[in-house]
Amino acid sequence: MNINGEPVYVGRDFGGREVAIDAALVERYVRALGHRLEIYSELAPALTLHSECYENLQWYLANIWGNLHARQEWELFGEVPLGSHVRTRGFIRDRYRKRGRDYVVKETWVQDADGNLLSRGLTHQSFLIPQEGERPVAVDKDREKRSDRTFEIGGKGRALAPLGLAVSEDVCMAFSGPTENYHTNRDAARALGFPDIVVQGMLPICLVSELLTREYGRGWLAGGKMDVRLVNVLWADEHIEARAEETSEVPEAGRTRVHLDVWVEKTDGTRVIVGTASALR
Repeated sequence: MNINGEPVYVGRDFGGREVAIDAALVERYVRALGHRLEIYSELAPALTLHSECYENLQWYLANIWGNLHARQEWELFGEVPLGSHVRTRGFIRDRYRKRGRDYVVKETWVQDADGNLLSRGLTHQSFLIPQEGERPVAVDKDREKRSDRTFEIGGKGRALAPLGLAVSEDVCMAFSGPTENYHTNRDAARALGFPDIVVQGMLPICLVSELLTREYGRGWLAGGKMDVRLVNVLWADEHIEARAEETSEVPEAGRTRVHLDVWVEKTDGTRVIVGTASALR
């Protein structure tokens, strides 16, 4: 129980809602990402409800100026047929402080009509610690050029064919709209301390999911895992490619679990997200 008047506390349960996974919902997702896989005529994309954690923002800290999505974890347990009705649930899993930011972790479940767990997501959102005086720009476009923003990954295994996307302002609106916010509107972004539209972190994460769905199909939709850090800001009107390399294989229940390094990079090689994933083959 919260006894100190602080609304953002570990264990706070936000309940959830019932969602129909219909063709219109899937079509919105597919059109935003720009990649249409044949399997989506029968099954929903693994991350159709990628932003369910943001349906209720009462888990955010009061100072939202300069807030950023910092890390995302996914575990996928079951396929979701088109026409299904699912139930979501979210609660605060953790809070911590690191390198001048406060972090809140929201855990989000998606369950089927019988209560079976279909997916589990952990969203780490970071917030600047309030300070006295004038606030500088939260993150500028030169930050990613610093030596400490270079992240080495790849070169260890079999590379999958990359999956690209030109992230126009229209794509931002299709993915993060229809409301105007700092993921869709330049003025809204500047009001929160950013020089340009901040592309929602879930977009490059979903692009990785599409790459893995293309490669492993049902072995990603039911059995996939991902753990990625969002290390540099993706701005509107940049082009990105999702990339992955198979690094090892282990037997699992009569199948093979393939482990991968995954990342998304801009045209100049700047990494936007880096991390690991696995899928069943």
